Amino acid sequence: MLMMNFILTMMFLFLKHPLSMGLNLFIQTINISLMTGNFLNNFWFSYILFLIFIGGMLILFMYMISIASNEMFKTSKQMIFFSMMLMFMLITIFLLMDHYFINFLSFPENIINNKNINHFFNKFYNYPNNLIIFSMIIYLFITLIASVKITSLKYGPIRQKF
Repeated sequence: MLMMNFILTMMFLFLKHPLSMGLNLFIQTINISLMTGNFLNNFWFSYILFLIFIGGMLILFMYMISIASNEMFKTSKQMIFFSMMLMFMLITIFLLMDHYFINFLSFPENIINNKNINHFFNKFYNYPNNLIIFSMIIYLFITLIASVKITSLKYGPIRQKF
């Protein structure tokens, strides 16, 4: 999965269309949330992370739709050449590698099974940091109330359709 994230990050440099960039970010979001779910042996954190990323991507998608209305989707020859070369190199590397070395490069299982990882995330919500988290929650709640009060129902939506 780490190799897939690396490949998607390298491919992101060559993407030019907002839809292909959004699809790349969506696949990376799914991949990262699955990795964190396997890492923590609990999928709640990865589920919340996935929902936050998707919410932000929906906002970016609506923004891109309003700005770049009818841009044609073209595949670049440079992107196709780069992806073919990268896939060819990865296939040859994995075919020529020893299985012991592949297991050595993969994510260590003793870190996944270590229960001290949960203590790391518990420190995130303990005394000095919980004040920051509570202030962020209150700030987001006040921002939500302000945005609801600004957009009144009698005036309709903020974005006008002509």
